[in-house]
Amino acid sequence: MDTSSLMEQILSKENLNAAYLQVVRNKGAAGADGMEYTELKGYLSENGERIKEQLRNRKYKPQPVRRVKIPKPDGGIRNLGVPTVTDRFIQQAIAQVLTPIFEEQFNDHSYGFRPDRCAQQAVIKALEMMNDGYDWIVDTDLAKFFDTVDHDKLMTIFGRTIKDGDVISIVRKFLASGVMADDEYEDSIIGTPQGGNISPLLANIMLNELDKELEARGLNFVRYADDCIIMVGSKQAAERVMKSITRFIEEKLGLKVNAAKSKADKPKGLRYLGFGFYFDSFAKEYRARPHDKSVAKFKARMRELTCRSWGVDNKHKVLKLNVLIRGWVNYFKIGSMKTLCEKLDSRIRYRLRLCIWKHWKTPKNRAKNLIKLGISRKYAWSTAYYGAHIAFVCQGGAMNMAVTKEKLTRFGLVSMLDYYIDKRVTC
Repeated sequence: MDTSSLMEQILSKENLNAAYLQVVRNKGAAGADGMEYTELKGYLSENGERIKEQLRNRKYKPQPVRRVKIPKPDGGIRNLGVPTVTDRFIQQAIAQVLTPIFEEQFNDHSYGFRPDRCAQQAVIKALEMMNDGYDWIVDTDLAKFFDTVDHDKLMTIFGRTIKDGDVISIVRKFLASGVMADDEYEDSIIGTPQGGNISPLLANIMLNELDKELEARGLNFVRYADDCIIMVGSKQAAERVMKSITRFIEEKLGLKVNAAKSKADKPKGLRYLGFGFYFDSFAKEYRARPHDKSVAKFKARMRELTCRSWGVDNKHKVLKLNVLIRGWVNYFKIGSMKTLCEKLDSRIRYRLRLCIWKHWKTPKNRAKNLIKLGISRKYAWSTAYYGAHIAFVCQGGAMNMAVTKEKLTRFGLVSMLDYYIDKRVTC
């Protein structure tokens, strides 16, 4: 394919309209200039032609990205870079044209940030390899990948495929646009900011070199962005591959492997894309399920949404819980978690009963509502004055009898177990 004149494809009316619609759909925060995505249409109406000419003449200058620090669950910090909405629009337009070109080169075992591919497919493929006997895992952790990409190495790889100098120029400008951190400008000598519309594509272009090396060695692997696991047949092979691939990543790609987080292990010691793995002795195969850390994260969020001191009505809490439940089950539905869903359902219902109990406030109101929900008058009035025994009341007492699963379902609460079973049947 001729890639020497791509800029006009990027600047075509059809491509720019698609890029605009995608940026608006994505919404997102304002960049360093403070412009919101809702202001983009008016800005492009006035400045669109000027921006196109600047891109054609290599005079467009991207603005620095706004640095946002996001705490990691393990206690670290992830640096996100938020480009201006105008730069996001241009990056999106570039990515739409370049993605089909590079898709032809990408490996079948790469699943991150690619059309019609997802994390669940990566997990399923990993399970297939484990169950084919490759049950020693080389888990290589790339230290701050997006912050350490070497611009020269990346652009050299990029230039092997893309021959349009105008496109090469603007992509390099985006890489070197700088960062605004606490109102101070910093040069971006290395790295491709997480948060840019073109960053996922650039990450895959760089890491496709790793894919090609692994394929050339005949190794079984699965990669989702910078999360790559290699599956081999023995501990000795795993240790050997760990050393040689670490050397390739650091010497050939100029990236850094985090030795403290990288390891060779059996599947049960692996956490990959939020999933854990276990051996089902009855089926005699490895299976996936939500990792303990993923479950703990869900529970923490669930507790926030069912906090009795949160000053919103219980209907609102249920709506928020439903979003959490549906999103979590949709992601982990390929895993085995029937028993887990039952336990989490029970906990959610208990926490909601606590919220309802508090919402009723006074003993008189509690007794009245318990009677209305079918509790005998004597039991309702004795329960209404329990006070400090609220846990018993809501877990195994009158509230448990009055506010049943069926009544909470009618109130609008989604059952994790029912939703999980439904998704397993339809997926």
